[in-house]
Amino acid sequence: MSGQSITDRITAAQHSVTGSAISKTVCKATTHEVMGPKKKHLDYLIQCTNEMNVNIPQLADTLFERTTNTSWVVVFKSLTTTHQLMVYGNERFIQYLASRNTLFNLSNFLDKSGLQGYDMSTFIRRYSRYLNEKAVSYRQVAFDFTKVKRGSDGLMRTMNTEKLLKTIPIIQNQMDVLLDFNVNANELTNGVINAAFMLLFKDAIRLFAAYNEGIINLLEKYFDMKKVQCKDGLDIYKKFLTRMTRISEFLKVAEQVGIDRGDIPDLSQAPSSLLDALEQHLASLEGKKVKESTAASRASTLSSAVSSLANTGISFTKVDEREKQAALEEEQTRLKTLKEQRLKDLQRNPATATTDSSPVSSMGGTINSAPAIDLFSIPSSTNSMSKAANDLLDLHPAFQQSLPHTTNNSWGGFTASPTPQQPQDSRGLNVDFDSVFGNNTNANNLDSSVTSSPNQSMTLNGQQPNRLVSNDLDSSLANLVGNLGMNNGTAKK
Repeated sequence: MSGQSITDRITAAQHSVTGSAISKTVCKATTHEVMGPKKKHLDYLIQCTNEMNVNIPQLADTLFERTTNTSWVVVFKSLTTTHQLMVYGNERFIQYLASRNTLFNLSNFLDKSGLQGYDMSTFIRRYSRYLNEKAVSYRQVAFDFTKVKRGSDGLMRTMNTEKLLKTIPIIQNQMDVLLDFNVNANELTNGVINAAFMLLFKDAIRLFAAYNEGIINLLEKYFDMKKVQCKDGLDIYKKFLTRMTRISEFLKVAEQVGIDRGDIPDLSQAPSSLLDALEQHLASLEGKKVKESTAASRASTLSSAVSSLANTGISFTKVDEREKQAALEEEQTRLKTLKEQRLKDLQRNPATATTDSSPVSSMGGTINSAPAIDLFSIPSSTNSMSKAANDLLDLHPAFQQSLPHTTNNSWGGFTASPTPQQPQDSRGLNVDFDSVFGNNTNANNLDSSVTSSPNQSMTLNGQQPNRLVSNDLDSSLANLVGNLGMNNGTAKK
């Protein structure tokens, strides 16, 4: 934890005590160290957004709380962490941000602790405006422009005219706020702003690629539009030319700070004759006199413009593919490193491999192979009554041994005498319910109506006459009633 301030360590310790791993990781990703958020912390938070049991609002609120810090380093790193989760995290995160009424209220942020704080505060205000606009754009169109499908069958190329004329201005607003970051190469002096610039650079490439495909779709449909639509389309195209110039300057800054030239796309501008053809078409729809242009010349101008813009889109696609390939190679390298580390651990301590790989510990003894109890099985209907009676009458051996034998003495009280132990029978008893419940007219034969195993017969024959019979309900009740006859000292049957 070298380089962290005392405040960072105390805050991390507080979250460790409360048991909030997410809050602790957010704290570690947004420390006072003048460097970008560490990759291991970002990877953990990105993985948390993919877990369904993680509270996304709580995670976002924790990041918002870190932006209330007075240090420009903590605030800048909080914004960078939020941007990382918006781009690489689960879509639930940006959906939640888009559903909020307010996000980052940093339009008046100013760190007066030093000269660097004054300089970085300007970029913090611009950066927070872009993140707010990114969330607002998602709220308006319900998707992220940097993640849409591109190509001839992409979203922006297959959009109808009405929706296209409403969607392109949203991209233009987001692109304007991104380019308003307006940083020079000599101002990228620390790891915090460099991390933010790299995220903005990747967003700019993907956002402009979607913007470019929307313009291609617009040009292909321009000469079939109505007059009002042509007027809006012409205005959109003029703004596109202006933003192409600004994005070119932004990419030059990226090249100056050391970004590989292969990661920077080539921008091909449409011929200037296309703008004249668009203006003449609109003038003809308005009834103005313009010089006539043949359909063939207009088609050739349009095809050349579309082809040049398509080349720009291809260069953007190559940059994306190169980035994906680099990410795959990095992931493979990490997996290879983990495998090598695992093999070294196994060679050092082979016993842990057996313990870790087997769910049954070697010290646990044998595996219990007893069949599982079926809680939902239906008992047999023929034996249900006898089993219920046996469960009621069969007392636990320890309880039966502790049951005293009571006799009526001359004082009208009871005296206890020890009872012989009965052997425990592992087999069930078969009770004649006809005799027990009075279906047999001879009440004196109730004791003989109980059929049991030989061991149980010996036990019943050897017991005293006034003893409770555990398997004969009527006999037991009769004995109890006889023992309770205290008036004249004689037992009642």
